[in-house]
Amino acid sequence: MAKSKIAPAAAAAGLTGDRLKSLLAYCRLTEAELDVDEQQLITTEYAAAVSYMETGVCPAPEEGTPRRAQWDLCVNALVLDAWEHREATVDPSAVEDNPVFRRHINQLKMTSWTGF
Repeated sequence: MAKSKIAPAAAAAGLTGDRLKSLLAYCRLTEAELDVDEQQLITTEYAAAVSYMETGVCPAPEEGTPRRAQWDLCVNALVLDAWEHREATVDPSAVEDNPVFRRHINQLKMTSWTGF
């Protein structure tokens, strides 16, 4: 099995193995098509999305639970949004909030008993 090219930076962000594959599949990307700068960007976007979720929504639920799957989908959506809007300028009229993402965020917030 070939070692991931993203491995060092991704591991530091907690993005390893199946989680990395899942994120890239959600974004419809493969490691092979990403250059070094893009690999670093995906890793940075992942770390930012995890930070947003942990500080603004709820801590990461336990691995293997339905809440964790929902939490991971929200992280994926944040990374994909950042990836798709990484250009310097964005037409504000073309940007819409994803209602499914918003419902997931609200569900996680309303069912979190951690004091958020």
